[in-house]
Amino acid sequence: MKYMLIMRATDEAFAGMADIDFDEVLTTMGKYNDELIRAGVLVAAEGLDDAAEGVVVDHSSEPPVVTDGPYGETKELFGGFYILNVASKEEAVEWAKRLPMAGPGFKTEIRRVTSIDEFPQDNEWIQRERAWREATGQL
Repeated sequence: MKYMLIMRATDEAFAGMADIDFDEVLTTMGKYNDELIRAGVLVAAEGLDDAAEGVVVDHSSEPPVVTDGPYGETKELFGGFYILNVASKEEAVEWAKRLPMAGPGFKTEIRRVTSIDEFPQDNEWIQRERAWREATGQL
């Protein structure tokens, strides 16, 4: 089963990281990533750029309204994510507990990633996506 670990932090937690040497951050995260790789559970991992550089597409109206980011409420922005292929939610939790970016203001949300196999296989659009995934080596 695939699980996404969504790394979240408050503005204060992000600000506190500004004083940490970036090479130290890379080394710390690199060691954690290496553990995931050696355990054979890492599928993907990416960090996200500063929320101030993003945009928000608000679908509350027609046409949707696009504004410069971040969201109006920035109490806990996503900072990055991991996708792990593990046996259970409990195993995903154990990996999340070991994340090195921890302390006050840091949280990790864990959500299961649904599989294409969970959707109706007789649906034309699911069949097209399955064919694309097979052709690109994703299945």
